[in-house]
Amino acid sequence: MTAIKVGIIIGSLAKASINRKLASALEKLAPEGMSFSEIAIGDLPLYSYDYDSDYPAEGRALKAQIEASDAILLVTPEYNRSIPGGLKNALDWASRPWGTNSFNGKPVAVIGTSPGAIGTAVAQTALRPVLGFMNTIQMNQIEAYIQYKPDMIDDQGAITNPETAKFLSGFLESFQSFAARHKG
Repeated sequence: MTAIKVGIIIGSLAKASINRKLASALEKLAPEGMSFSEIAIGDLPLYSYDYDSDYPAEGRALKAQIEASDAILLVTPEYNRSIPGGLKNALDWASRPWGTNSFNGKPVAVIGTSPGAIGTAVAQTALRPVLGFMNTIQMNQIEAYIQYKPDMIDDQGAITNPETAKFLSGFLESFQSFAARHKG
């Protein structure tokens, strides 16, 4: 299988985020040839086109990391039935100034966890039109709306339920194949 460099963007800014824990667990489940690098979004100022003529270092670093990745994995919570503000802000930074969209043609998959029964289904549904406008190549199947339970991830960062681990491994294998087919 082709080696795939995946940039992970975690939609939560919280250090103890369950989505950060999920991202770490996914790295442990990754198939051979798939490597991960977190693309941090917490230091970005709020986007304004006033920055377009003199992009700050944080915005340039975000764009460079996305462009250096073969594919992007968004690991996102759901806030108020939608996209977390920090994640939307990062997407705005990455797609600007006009004509310099770092996500253009980039393979992207979305996953997330929440204590709610439907996981992050509504946030992911809200996110997909934004990703479509940004001209990403979205992996639409396998969908992964993970209901978080306190014992889902152990202290070493491993998924404790074998069926959940199997599902997540399958998700990553599908993403690896998808990204290999679509990487620039």
